[in-house]
Amino acid sequence: MIIGIVVVASCAVAGLAAGAVLSMGGDDDGKDNSTLSSASPSAAESSKAPDPVETQAKALDALLADSNNSRASVIKAVDNIKSCKDLTTAASDLRTAAGQRNDLVTRLGKLSVDKLPDHARLTASLTRAWKSSARADNEYAAWADQVGGKKGCPKGKARHSPRVGAAERASGEATQAKKTASGLWNPIASQYGLTPRQATDL
Repeated sequence: MIIGIVVVASCAVAGLAAGAVLSMGGDDDGKDNSTLSSASPSAAESSKAPDPVETQAKALDALLADSNNSRASVIKAVDNIKSCKDLTTAASDLRTAAGQRNDLVTRLGKLSVDKLPDHARLTASLTRAWKSSARADNEYAAWADQVGGKKGCPKGKARHSPRVGAAERASGEATQAKKTASGLWNPIASQYGLTPRQATDL
């Protein structure tokens, strides 16, 4: 009888010890899982800071997207002046285009581009290009005013004036600056999957 009691007591102690071991094991597992979860790759990736160069490149790309908005209206206006058609509208469209070019220069000055490769040359080229284009637009507009005056359109053709020469020189300067800017921008665009641009796109 005494032997039976001892055996039962021994089994009870063994059972409690086994339960304690299992309980401790469960706590360890919980701690391990928590540690693994906090160090997951997705959490590290989400906290990664954006590339400052890419951020600036995207901002400049958005500005360049607006740089060619007035090209078609300028070409049409100059053609109309040459053939003495719609001179008032032509002059107005050209002055509007000049204002848009100057606005691009203002907006460019507000952008942070100091992380971009060769940023000083790039911004200087864009500034020169847009200012020269604005000057050309204003000279053509002044030509339209002259053509609309007395004897400005002999035989239906616009009379040539010094305004035309000034406009053509400014346009040539703009083209050269746009070529330089395009050459500096396109490698950046290629690296970040942005839009490449030729001189005529600026």
